[in-house]
Amino acid sequence: MKILITGGAGFIGNAIIKLLAKDKKNHIVVLDSLMEQIHGTSPEKSYLYTEIIDKCHFIKGDIRDYSTVESALVDCECIIHLAAETGTGQSMYEINHYNEVNIMGTSNLFQAISSTGIKLKKFVLASSRSVYGEGKYSCSMHGEVYPEARRKADMRCGDFNIHCSICNKNLDVVKTDEESRLAPNSLYAFTKLAQEKMVETMCKAMSIDYTIFRFQNVYGVGQSLKNPYTGILSIFSTLMLDNKPINVFEDGKESRDFINVRDVAMAVVKSLEETKTSGETINIGSGIGTSVLEIAEIFKRLYNSSSVINVTNDFRIGDIAHNIADITKAQKLLAFSPTVELEDGLKEFANWVICQESDNSSYEYSLNEMEQRGMLVRGN
Repeated sequence: MKILITGGAGFIGNAIIKLLAKDKKNHIVVLDSLMEQIHGTSPEKSYLYTEIIDKCHFIKGDIRDYSTVESALVDCECIIHLAAETGTGQSMYEINHYNEVNIMGTSNLFQAISSTGIKLKKFVLASSRSVYGEGKYSCSMHGEVYPEARRKADMRCGDFNIHCSICNKNLDVVKTDEESRLAPNSLYAFTKLAQEKMVETMCKAMSIDYTIFRFQNVYGVGQSLKNPYTGILSIFSTLMLDNKPINVFEDGKESRDFINVRDVAMAVVKSLEETKTSGETINIGSGIGTSVLEIAEIFKRLYNSSSVINVTNDFRIGDIAHNIADITKAQKLLAFSPTVELEDGLKEFANWVICQESDNSSYEYSLNEMEQRGMLVRGN
């Protein structure tokens, strides 16, 4: 089977390629621009690139370049579309760029499919839990609710809770299923939802089977240590190895559903052949929420670091408080169950990080940039 993976030299693509390459009948084509923000100034020497280059036919190119996309598609039977800009905070001021890459890049794929007339068996889209916004909550008085984004005025006063819009009581987070309301809080989330709708519309029109995955916070070996706009695990790691202070945003209680990249890759690869996933949108996560402060404390222990952990009350516009996936659908359609426990996965990640060249030089720059653009608010 000939498979095109856009953004395949990235973190998630890396894990998918390693799985696909085990079957010698698979012919893997990768289209990736090798962005400096992810791969550094010498991308051909980066961990992610060197891990896959002998397992695929690699095309260095931009998803926004139509002619490159068209040539990469020749004779492909499946597309795994990973190529995207991913930073929530950065998306709020790099608006045109995120639209061009995420939306127009996806548009290029469908234009090329239409123009060339290739017959695809499957189109798999990597979407995000961010499309839910704050997701699903429960109010003791009003039951199931879908709250709006938190108010800047409340967060400036150190109130990072989610409140019921009717009675203003604090809400309890519950697991968000695929039928939950979609309410993007960031430009990044908006572009991911736009991708989803484009895939649904065009695949149905072109009679192409498709699966959309909404990934939670994916982590693991290979995660970029150079991109300061995404991945608190990488940011915490590089700072702790230098015993530098760790500034935890908000009150530290904000939580995320962390899922190991190997589990994500298994779900994606299985979906290529599993007909039950056709036309479906599926959450992929662990179904467990872990606070950012807990993550910082685990890493401090793993790295035996002397870093001071500061809870700052700083916050970014567009960030959510919590989101935990309901993975019932993934269990039903893919027999999906996370195989990597968080503590084990973090230890494996930390051991890998120790062997890599760390670089936290652009982290403060990224924070200053977001602050200047009004997307990062410092605590009092």
